[in-house]
Amino acid sequence: MKLPLLPLLLAACFSAQAHTPYLLPTSFEAQPGATVSMDAGFTEKFFLSDVAFGDTRFTLTAPDGSVSPIGDVRQFRTRTVAEQKLPQEKGTYRISTGPRLGAIFRSWERAGKVEVARDPATPVPEGAKLLSHYQSLSVSEAYITAGSPTRAALKASGEGLEIVPVTHPSDLFAGEAFEFLVHYQGQPLADQKVEIFRSPMDMASQHSVERLQTDARGRIAYTPAKPGVYLALVRYRSDAPAGAKAPQYGNNYTLTFRVLAQ
Repeated sequence: MKLPLLPLLLAACFSAQAHTPYLLPTSFEAQPGATVSMDAGFTEKFFLSDVAFGDTRFTLTAPDGSVSPIGDVRQFRTRTVAEQKLPQEKGTYRISTGPRLGAIFRSWERAGKVEVARDPATPVPEGAKLLSHYQSLSVSEAYITAGSPTRAALKASGEGLEIVPVTHPSDLFAGEAFEFLVHYQGQPLADQKVEIFRSPMDMASQHSVERLQTDARGRIAYTPAKPGVYLALVRYRSDAPAGAKAPQYGNNYTLTFRVLAQ
């Protein structure tokens, strides 16, 4: 009777120590040609970074669908800060941290208890049953609109784990549905769990969280009750490519979006 409890114990163990990646622009609106700034990091309380996102290829997808690197990225101990001057082009821009490989996790069950190790040098105890062995792979994104919203930057990349908006992220209002798809390698993920956090955007209050699940087509229609800044989190385990440091990747994708009052 202990075996059905192991997935729950394992999930609780990882949730307790897992920091969530995020990318937060200083504004979700901009003027063409303006310099936009964004914060990226890992946190247990949105949006107060504890760990810098690290050295990845931050990118900007323009309203015409072209992708270019973000030019100015600064690394600090607890956060990563990036700035980019937008082209003189109206429309919606997609900003992305790019993929960041992180810690390697292993877990095993011994004497009815689940143990977790991040140190690759830690041996699996004799007689223990290995439950998981993976490396975290994190991507965080957001959208900024200059002028009227456009849709070319919303197109799925077809690479890795991602949220593909159906409702435009720059046109979200409290009490109205935000529809989006969850994809992995361009294919929809059915029955995939998604967590949506709402940040109070102050240093005293805790964020709230709602837990949802995609339908058979990988779609979710989420209706935010309040205005504010939200973050959607998807976690998905997949096989790692040959030569990777672990047999699996623990994919983490987050999308930060703003919801306006009616």
